[in-house]
Amino acid sequence: MKETTIQIPIKIYPENGTGLSEQLKNLVEQAKNATETSYAAYSGFHVGAALLLENGEVVCGSNQENAAYPAGICAERTAIFYANAHQPKVAPVAIAIAAWRKTDKKFLAHPISPCGICRQVLVETETRYKQKIKVLLYGDSGIYEVESASQLLPFRFDSDAL
Repeated sequence: MKETTIQIPIKIYPENGTGLSEQLKNLVEQAKNATETSYAAYSGFHVGAALLLENGEVVCGSNQENAAYPAGICAERTAIFYANAHQPKVAPVAIAIAAWRKTDKKFLAHPISPCGICRQVLVETETRYKQKIKVLLYGDSGIYEVESASQLLPFRFDSDAL
């Protein structure tokens, strides 16, 4: 038997973004603002995502729930699919994600990570455009930066498996 360890390098910045470029600080702020357009009538968990495109444009998304839970969609996929539908030739280069709960309307203390489906979509998007998508995760305790969405899904399913 062999054993291995998978590690994900993460940079951690203070919650105010000191050390991030102005463009990435702005992306985090736009993700925080996008939480306000969330429709989270069932979970009370409001998530916003801001996707930076190669041309400098930012596309925002928020989670949209439905009483039939599988019919809802996460903030990350809302932003990615909108960008892909409207600007299919412009690659995403970074995504920022933020969340808060209805119970206290405060951003989470610790950053949240994309769900498995969103990770898969992010990896497919990296494959589609043949470039990495930087992931920024906001929490009141700090901002996590991961250089590539693929690092969040080390055992991903991609076209190589087909």
